[in-house]
Amino acid sequence: MPIGLYIHVPFCVSKCPYCDFYSLPAPGLRSSPGCRPAEEERLDAYTAAVLRALEGWAGRLPGETADTLYFGGGTPSLLGGGRIARILEAARRLFGLEGAEITLEANPADGLEETFRAFAAAGGNRVSLGMQSASPGELRSLGRRHAPADVEKAVRAARAAGIRSLSLDLMLGLEGQSAASVQASVEEAARLGAEHVSAYLLKIEEGTPYAARRESLALPDEDGQADLYLAACEALEGQGYRQYEISNFARPGFSSRHNLKYWNLAPYLGIGPSAHSFLGGRRFAYPRDLDGFLRGDGPAPERDGGSLGEEAIREGSEEEYILLRLRLTEGVSEAAFREKFGVPLPAVYRQRAAALPPSLVTVDEAGIRFTREGFLLSNPLTVRLLG
Repeated sequence: MPIGLYIHVPFCVSKCPYCDFYSLPAPGLRSSPGCRPAEEERLDAYTAAVLRALEGWAGRLPGETADTLYFGGGTPSLLGGGRIARILEAARRLFGLEGAEITLEANPADGLEETFRAFAAAGGNRVSLGMQSASPGELRSLGRRHAPADVEKAVRAARAAGIRSLSLDLMLGLEGQSAASVQASVEEAARLGAEHVSAYLLKIEEGTPYAARRESLALPDEDGQADLYLAACEALEGQGYRQYEISNFARPGFSSRHNLKYWNLAPYLGIGPSAHSFLGGRRFAYPRDLDGFLRGDGPAPERDGGSLGEEAIREGSEEEYILLRLRLTEGVSEAAFREKFGVPLPAVYRQRAAALPPSLVTVDEAGIRFTREGFLLSNPLTVRLLG
């Protein structure tokens, strides 16, 4: 089975107050062509470290191929088109990338024309933009640098470069957000022609500025969040998007092949500080340490605690597979489970699922899956199902 490749780029012009992904603010990095010499050197050093890591892993995984590559972050587009192209050329030489889905995340506030042209010329074919909302007020409350008009400009730049697969991110559960504003954001995403939409409920992560001022944030309660989530699902469905995962919706043929590897317990290799991997039935991750990654001369990952950090669930096990597959609308398919493990889905899971409210969980010959309302309670339901 070909693996997925993930390249973590830990640079952002500014840090969003809700974000806990590993990234470092770099205010001078508006876009690569405008960087000062010291910033150019930093980006060059990071690119060189990624290239060394790719070479090192290719040596440890002889003959391994990849069919997805995902540049995430941070703000990966800040590397600029030339550096991204160098990484893609090395990845293709070392891991094949035949027919691969190759995705680049980008911030709509940045000048992206040159970056998208170079990315597409090097074989990139999918762009994910952090739209988040079509409401200027909601964007301000999130601390985003862009305005709604910047998203349209970025979409035009991607299409002009030849990108035919576009994903837009939306955030739900924001201060002052309503079902009407969610509907407006969905309609704007559809008008812009996105083939894929990710709609995430805002989560307050410890250690973030949002967490420090949690009490002063006028965020919707759990019932309000549920209403906004269901409103988003219905609006996206009305625009022709099919829900295939808790937070992900796509037009036919445009589901994220890379992210599906995570939920199908398929192998993937992450490179860069904080990047996680699942190879050979084991999970491991690079430390959240940019300087250490830059100094390294090869792979230096550390043992990871397993899916969702739950040591009680053995990595690569039937239980972990069920935990991840329940994020998909398809759920735990009887046929897919048998194909992966060579045995039927154990009856104990069907029995536990059958004891849960049918409004939340469906159990039939095809397998076990959560309803849309069940997705809102996916964590406690999964715990009960796994026993």
